[in-house]
Amino acid sequence: MDLSFIVGSQVGHLIINASVVVQLVMLVLLAASFFSWIVMIQRYFVINSGTSALYRFERKFWTGTDINEFYYSIREERDDLVGINNVFVDGFEEFHRLNKKKASATAIMEGVQRRMRVAVNREEENLSRGLSFLASVGSVSPYIGLFGTVWGIMNAFLALSQSTENLTINAVAPGIAEALIATAMGLVAAIPAVIFYNHFSSRTDFLLSRYDLFSEEFSGFLHRRLHSSV
Repeated sequence: MDLSFIVGSQVGHLIINASVVVQLVMLVLLAASFFSWIVMIQRYFVINSGTSALYRFERKFWTGTDINEFYYSIREERDDLVGINNVFVDGFEEFHRLNKKKASATAIMEGVQRRMRVAVNREEENLSRGLSFLASVGSVSPYIGLFGTVWGIMNAFLALSQSTENLTINAVAPGIAEALIATAMGLVAAIPAVIFYNHFSSRTDFLLSRYDLFSEEFSGFLHRRLHSSV
């Protein structure tokens, strides 16, 4: 018979026969792990999409293409705009809106920079969504597992104290086993959450720094364009 099947069936038997408190701990850890994987998968696609959009945008924008044609080509995809495209479109639209109103150069640039800051903040909110949950799972899960461990060991010692005859490993094995399972589940929930939280935080910081850099460069570009047309 397959050894993995035997081990799996034994673990399942231990979980089913664990104390109610330890079962609740395992259920909480299982739910935390399940939802953290949902967040991690969703964040993976969001951040990858933002990174790909950034590289595509930079390749096209800095090749000397006509800014108006570039804007209209992006504007047609407004519903599908991602990341830096939103920053660019919002900034350029604000530039045109204020320019048509014959606002002063200072007012135009302040309005454009303010609009792009709002766009960057909106992108930051989108990129960071769910990361606090991963941080919580990564930091709290080991302690929840530790609580189950302590409770399981306490049950093992209680079983040992109630066994007046034939003091064998069989008296404490179930309690110790469920304690170790709780510890393992806490680590299984925490480790991926910590790894992906650090990875996604790093990628988010990278994207936001590039958005801020583009905002500064684009502001300079519009400032030169504004004064060259005066």
